[in-house]
Amino acid sequence: MSAPPRIAIRGDLLDFTGEPAWGDSDSIAVRFRPDHWLLVDAGRIAGVEAESPGEGWERHDHGGRLVLPGFIDTHVHSPQIDVIASYGTELLDWLTTHTFPAEARHADVAHTEAAAALFLDALVAHGTTSAVVFPTVHKQSVDALFAGAEARGMRLIAGKVLMDRNAPENLRDDVASAERDMKELIARWHGRARLAYAVTVRFAATSSPGQLALAGRFCAADTSLYLQTHLAENRAEVRWVRELFPAARSYLDVYHGFGLLHAKSVFAHGIWLDDADRAALAAAGAQIAHSPSSNLFLGSGLFGWRAAEAAGVRVSLASDVGGGTSLSMLRNMADAYKIQALGGERLTAWKALHAATRGAAQALGLGAEIGSFEPGAAADVCVWDWAHGQVASRRAEVARTLHERVFAWMTLGDERNLAAAFIAGRKHYDRT
Repeated sequence: MSAPPRIAIRGDLLDFTGEPAWGDSDSIAVRFRPDHWLLVDAGRIAGVEAESPGEGWERHDHGGRLVLPGFIDTHVHSPQIDVIASYGTELLDWLTTHTFPAEARHADVAHTEAAAALFLDALVAHGTTSAVVFPTVHKQSVDALFAGAEARGMRLIAGKVLMDRNAPENLRDDVASAERDMKELIARWHGRARLAYAVTVRFAATSSPGQLALAGRFCAADTSLYLQTHLAENRAEVRWVRELFPAARSYLDVYHGFGLLHAKSVFAHGIWLDDADRAALAAAGAQIAHSPSSNLFLGSGLFGWRAAEAAGVRVSLASDVGGGTSLSMLRNMADAYKIQALGGERLTAWKALHAATRGAAQALGLGAEIGSFEPGAAADVCVWDWAHGQVASRRAEVARTLHERVFAWMTLGDERNLAAAFIAGRKHYDRT
């Protein structure tokens, strides 16, 4: 592949230099440089200039548009595009009725390759350039996902789903086959291009103690591996895990006991936690991938973001498609605001945006690579219209402050606002 061109992107540049405080709509952590040029050389951020650069730059003039780092979705299921917006079930019924049949189709190589391509292109078309992904139990689903991400230059974290009990026979593995498959996949993909492997436990109820111990051994043997799983999403799920692991103090304690609680652990949901759980997450440096759209759609519960932050827990933002109803991180930010409002809190646009950009990158240990416009970072860049449609356009016109304008964009916007997306300095999406 030839080297990416030297490009200059003009627009209203917005990123973060730190973490915004809760409720602070005038945060000093916000870095806003309206009508500036973002310079990209060899796929990385080279700098920012107020004036148009000289000769030798391929110019992309998006004056009057908002320019952000690409979004980072920290929890999403690549095979579940087929079941998004399915009616009438909570988590456990959702898995049996919708999810497992969709995932079983990935035993077919042609299907999983086509599905991976559709999924990755859909992510980018929604403004997401990096993701932490659950494929399926099938080794070929991981191969297809990583190969597609490599071809697009994307930063992707994924791994074969571990599931050896309490699941359909055609989706179960066993300890021996799981170990063999993971060794092969890690050797082939981990650390290649912009890819990283995640030991991927679906959730505690679908892995035997032997398989959870296997997952813990992989994490202990190579601390560069990520761990992703689900945690305390649904009350019925929490009760089930308690029945399966009666000796554990809590759902989180199950994972802790098998060596799965560490700084590279990504726990989706984390709704039904107590103070001891939050303290343990914070001490380990683990993160919660908050999935607001999914939590509302499946009726799982209202995540206590403020309590998690007060305890020192890292919180990132995720779509959780297909339980979530959109790959758009904007829609998920709007849902996150509503969840916090129901709990008597107010989520600023800055806190939400940070959790989907720099905050997520830092939680993943990738703050030097993605999530900001710092020199040397990968040029994963998305260009957005400030408004789409008459109502949103009028709202943007009368906004009095930057936060008011960005909050209206966040609340009223979606993938239709996306004008262009660049991955490592190459354009991968252009609405025009």
